[in-house]
Amino acid sequence: IPLQVLTLPTSPYPDQRPGTNGLKKKTHVFQSKKNYLHNFIQCIFSSIDLRDRQGSTMVVGGDGRYFNSTVIQVIVQMAAANGVGRVVIGQNGIMSTPAVSCVIRKSKAIGGIILTASHNPGGPDGDFGIKFNTANGGPAPEAVTNKIFQLSRTIEEFAICPELRVDLGTIGKQSFDLENKFKPFTVEIVDPVESYANSLRNIFDFAVLKELLSGDNHIQIRLDAMHGVTGPYVKKILCEELGSPANSAINCVPLENFGGRHPDPNLIYASDLVETMKSGQYDFGAAFDGDGDRNMILGKHGFFVNPSDSVAVLAANIFCIPYFQHTGVRGFARSMPTSAALDMVARATKIQLYETPTGWRFFGSLMDAGRLSLCGEESFGTGSDYIREKDGLWAVLAWLSILAVRRQSVEDIMTDHWRTYGRNYYTRFDYEEVDLDAAVEMMLDLELMISDRAFNGQVFTVGEKKYQVEAADNFEYSDPVDGTISRNQGLRIIFKGGSRIVFRLSGTDSFGATIRLYIDSYEKDINKLFQDPQVVLAELVTIALQLSQIHERTGRRAPTVIT
Repeated sequence: IPLQVLTLPTSPYPDQRPGTNGLKKKTHVFQSKKNYLHNFIQCIFSSIDLRDRQGSTMVVGGDGRYFNSTVIQVIVQMAAANGVGRVVIGQNGIMSTPAVSCVIRKSKAIGGIILTASHNPGGPDGDFGIKFNTANGGPAPEAVTNKIFQLSRTIEEFAICPELRVDLGTIGKQSFDLENKFKPFTVEIVDPVESYANSLRNIFDFAVLKELLSGDNHIQIRLDAMHGVTGPYVKKILCEELGSPANSAINCVPLENFGGRHPDPNLIYASDLVETMKSGQYDFGAAFDGDGDRNMILGKHGFFVNPSDSVAVLAANIFCIPYFQHTGVRGFARSMPTSAALDMVARATKIQLYETPTGWRFFGSLMDAGRLSLCGEESFGTGSDYIREKDGLWAVLAWLSILAVRRQSVEDIMTDHWRTYGRNYYTRFDYEEVDLDAAVEMMLDLELMISDRAFNGQVFTVGEKKYQVEAADNFEYSDPVDGTISRNQGLRIIFKGGSRIVFRLSGTDSFGATIRLYIDSYEKDINKLFQDPQVVLAELVTIALQLSQIHERTGRRAPTVIT
């Protein structure tokens, strides 16, 4: 008997505007508000032209967090009712964000839905997110997310096939006959690792990496998947295929609540890995976030590689990776708040550099136009043009490729880089879950201050050091591909000599606002390359706090996180 397709009435919600990483809310919002989940999914499908939707392929995957499987069943029911012909899903609903991007591109899908709140906590009291990626495999551009939001404000009904049930655990195809449909609706459950692993085999020299990890003079590595989606990928690729010992990878079983921890690969939330690396037992360490797109790199004795430095090192050593030996290098890019370390490499190599707003979709536009090969963000994201998402495991294999060619330690590679290009001392302060009105008012007042003509040229004195303002603005980006202008992307204060203070309101948290303060200071004196960043940057931090009055305006006496 063909399954029934229903059109059910609903009412709109005013708060379904997707951010740079989709719609993130507390899990209970999706669970308890009537049709909240169904509304947003319908708006995703409705944002796609009906002619394009009919008979198309859609990819679905998630990071395995609580509520993941339930939502996938709803997506499949609604995909069938909205004319999609085939849905490709990772086994048990698991598929990393970079793997989804990879599968979208390989299967020529119309897009994909990723269920993740990235590095935010999971569980019934945690966060949940729904993100739409378009046919290029990358996050939906602003025109699409705006359309989804506008649809969400006027939605009156949604289509669903409520009796359709999918077996997520069995690899293979499942077909369903629907009423008034000539062709069966197909669901294909796939190995979430294999297609993605095939792409990596074409990018890196796996024989060289296997020798590095399991040959006669192999290095010792420690990888922490933080109970996120990357665990199965690490086990299959690094351990089973490249020969790293099974005990070199920890926390590799994806858990609905990430083991009760925050799946964020930084010095605070991955502190267990940091402490283990300090023992000196391991030569290389890395941690991954919940959905597998972020990474943290550590060297022996816990040597920390700042993400802004990481992308610069990859750029400087890019031909250690076979993929770029074949394709060449088209361009580099970084997000505006990321340190200017990559700029120094671009300048030395005469390769075009792009400075974009935060959000991977800006990189995707450049990649689609053939202008960009390597990019990164200060928020532990790095990637290349083989997909349209940042990719934690790709970054780790890129670093290991450099280690294999140069036969130096992580610390020696980093210090050689600083001696060659200079060092960008860098830090980021996060003030999380602050009152939204207070945050917005502070940013507006700060913008008013730095927009005053008298602000340019102003000198700030801290101790014996003087900083003169060279420029200040609210960052605006004109996409060189399509001319789209993105305004209000962060407040910048640039001093003579290249030091910068940046303030930005982040929209990635599900409760309250996050104010991010970034401090970047360039040093080329070889005698001053090995100082504590927090000490070096203390004077600029003092200026930033004095200008913004952030502690007084938000009631926070200190940042929640310092990176």
